[in-house]
Amino acid sequence: MSLPKFANVPNSFYSELKTRIGEYFETTGKARTGNFKLYLKAITLLTIFLAGYTHLVFFTPNIWWAIPECIIMGCTGAALSFNMMHDGAHGSFSKHPFLNAMAAHSWDVIGGSTFIWKMKHNVIHHSYTNVDGLDDDIDVKPFLRMGETQKKLKMHKYQHLYFWLLYPMTYVFMIFIQDFLKYFRRKIGDIPMKKMNTVDHIDFWGFKLLFIVLFLVVPIYIVGVKAFLLGFIIFSLVNGFILSIVFQLAHTVEDTAFPTANINTGRFEDEWAVHQVKSTANFATDNKFVCWFVGGLNFQIEHHLFPKISHIHYPAISKIIKKACQDYGLVYLENPTVAYAVHSHVAFLKQMGRN
Repeated sequence: MSLPKFANVPNSFYSELKTRIGEYFETTGKARTGNFKLYLKAITLLTIFLAGYTHLVFFTPNIWWAIPECIIMGCTGAALSFNMMHDGAHGSFSKHPFLNAMAAHSWDVIGGSTFIWKMKHNVIHHSYTNVDGLDDDIDVKPFLRMGETQKKLKMHKYQHLYFWLLYPMTYVFMIFIQDFLKYFRRKIGDIPMKKMNTVDHIDFWGFKLLFIVLFLVVPIYIVGVKAFLLGFIIFSLVNGFILSIVFQLAHTVEDTAFPTANINTGRFEDEWAVHQVKSTANFATDNKFVCWFVGGLNFQIEHHLFPKISHIHYPAISKIIKKACQDYGLVYLENPTVAYAVHSHVAFLKQMGRN
């Protein structure tokens, strides 16, 4: 298929941004990738996750201990995806490619596919953010209407109420259904995936098998089917809801743009960087715990403009980007708290369901 292109702009916003950000790193002497603080956070999260898995599976605590531990594991699994997999897949976790690959494959160990994620997220979502028909993140049809160009069904009138039941299913849907649909169709939406080589195929099936052994076979064998189902369902629902809501708060809230290309020219009105600013929103950037837990994904504008810079630098470079937006007359969209962002997302869903 023929993909739309972005406007070519002399003295572009992005050129100016790259100059200013480059000066920051040159002046401070900092590497653009992660540092000891990020590695320590990764080790901490991995330790919590592995301790929870070991205690639940091999020490079989009673239900009153097991349920909170499953909730904690769900939260930690999401945090690992935000902090390790996400930076690793973008190549910003470390200056060493091997460590980036290891961090990215933390997603494969808990059931995902790094190969498919990179195509879906790094290539498509980061290129065509909020573009209906291209950005897979807003393709939740027929369950949710995520843009004015999508068909409206009667049930969408209530989507701002029932989305709370859908988002927890995200993790299970991705690892058990979406990955395989994309793998066998060789497409993400209508966009063909990069051709997989032998190593990619082995990687896909090998990690899927490892996940089945670690998270299904071993727990069922040791604790039984009923205990396994209760624990896995809690873990999956918590993990899925957190994964889904964090990404949605960054793009499907009030005032974010959903650009369409000109039918005749096949081009967008804006250059790529302006497109990213208009279709993205930050949230709770002053909340230190949120920043730590979501791996800087609350600084989504910074991430979309500079995905190869580790999230540990986002608080610093956000000041530079915010000033550049002011200089170029661009709205730097930011919701002050998580609660405010959730409210804005609910309002967005309500608007899409009724207009």
